[in-house]
Parts: sequence; structure tokens; C-alpha cells
Amino acid sequence: MPISIFGFQALWSPYFLALLLLLTVLYFFVTIKWRNKFEGSEPLKKHQAALFVTSMVVLYAVKGSPIDLLGHIMFTYHMIQMAILYLVVAPLFLRGVPWWVWKKVIDRPVIKPVFNFFTKPLIALVLFNGLFSIYHLPIVFDYIKMSMVLHTLYTIGLFIFALFMWWPLVNDMPEGRKLNGLKKVGYIFADGVLLTPACGLIIFASAPVYATYSDAGAWLQAMELCVPTSTLQGLSLSGPELFSSMPVMEDQQLGGVIMKIIQEIVYGCMLAFVFFEWVRKDKEETEKMTAAMMNNHQPDYTK
Repeated sequence: MPISIFGFQALWSPYFLALLLLLTVLYFFVTIKWRNKFEGSEPLKKHQAALFVTSMVVLYAVKGSPIDLLGHIMFTYHMIQMAILYLVVAPLFLRGVPWWVWKKVIDRPVIKPVFNFFTKPLIALVLFNGLFSIYHLPIVFDYIKMSMVLHTLYTIGLFIFALFMWWPLVNDMPEGRKLNGLKKVGYIFADGVLLTPACGLIIFASAPVYATYSDAGAWLQAMELCVPTSTLQGLSLSGPELFSSMPVMEDQQLGGVIMKIIQEIVYGCMLAFVFFEWVRKDKEETEKMTAAMMNNHQPDYTK
């Protein structure tokens, strides 16, 4: 059965699109028109604008396009959403917003101590991966998926903790907590290890574990998160098998595998970025030291 039966609003989330467009317009007003109101501000760089716009486009793709609707029908698409939202959109968003905007936000008296605590590398790692794993415990997952309020709050909360987790790796603040090259490598490896148990639970389960993908009643209630109730009441639906020929068990296993694959690709790219950045900085420091030594040993012909 085609998913078009759920209607335009469920497929394309026009209100969410309007919100992202408004946020993008606000971004350019802050970083260009109102830039002089920020202490230490710098002209907006092209790569920053590109990263921010990309983060908004990808965010809409996974949370506003038909992928979001498919994420409530098939577990595979749900895991694609999770992986891209927390492992791709979060770092793009962090790098897209200039450091002087982050500084203005972070330096607020109420925010600063909280932010400094939650961006400590060990705490950030444990909390994000812990919350992600707890979310995918069957009893927690099904309970949250059947409540609009809880699902919204948990999604936003987990995204905030994803920002905390990525902060030590990708922030470009001139001052503040940063990891050096070797510590960044260890941080990335630790992140991959901590996310593995949640994926393993899903991949190696001997039976379908999520009622919201295997039980018709629970699935229909969970569909209310993205489809207007009036639309659902006008349809006769027996379960997700109407829209997919893939068995629930295989769908569940594929979702776990895809999550792990995307994680490995993202962290692999991050490792490459960290390595080449490390080499570049090391080369620059070596050149500076060499130049300083040559200047010190240069003979003085004025004597």
C-alpha cells in the first residue's frame, strides 16, 4: 500500500519546514546583519554558512520528509533517522554556527556551569550513549513512542546531549575545553565502543522486541506521532506489513546493522579529519620552530 494515503501533512511536515526556514533566516540575520552586537565577532565564513544550511537540509530530510513517516512503519528507517540526526546533523550544526555566537550563548550565568559540566569528555560520552541505549530498551522505546509529549522531549533532549558529546571534538572556540590529536582519537574509539551494546541488542535479539513495530494496536497508536488522528480514523489498517514485505525480525536486524555501519562511516571520516588536522598542526609547529632556530643562529654582520 502506498504511504501517500496518509496525506501531504504526514509526508512533508510543512510546519516543521516553516520552522527550519525561519531558523535559517534568523541565522543569517544574527551572523551578518546583527554581527556587530557580538563581542569578538568575525565575518561569516562561506564554509560555516554551507555547513549550517546543510545541517538544516539533512534535518528536514530525516525529520520532515517521508523518511520520518517510514521511520514509524519500518525500524530500519527509524535507525537511519537516529544515526543521521545524532551523528551527522549534530556536528554539522555545531560547526556551522560561528564560535562567537556559541560564546554569547554559553557565557550566560545559568548556562555556563551546566554546559561546562556536561561537555566534560567522559561525562558527555557516558550520558549520550547511555541515554541512547536506554531509549532502545523495548519497554522504554514502546512507552515513549506512544506519547507525543515524551517522544518530542526525549528526541530534543537526546539531540542536546549529542551536541554535548560532539563539542569536545568539533568546537573551534579560541579558548575553552579542547582535546588534542591523540585524545581525540581515543575519544572517537570510546564513542564507538559505548554505542555497540545497543546495536548488538537489536541485531542479535532472537525475536521482535518492539511492540510498536510488531503489534498492530501499539503500531497504530505510535503512528499518531506523525499522522493526524482524523486521517488515521478514516483508514482501515492492520499493521506495518501493509507497507513493507520485509518480515519484522529482518527489519529489526537490518536497522541495527545500518546504525552500526553509519556510525563506523561517520567515525572513520572523523578519525581521518582528526589525523590530517593533527599532521597539519604538527607541520606548522615544526616549521615555526625551524624558522625560530634559523633566526637565532643567523650571524650578525653589523658587529
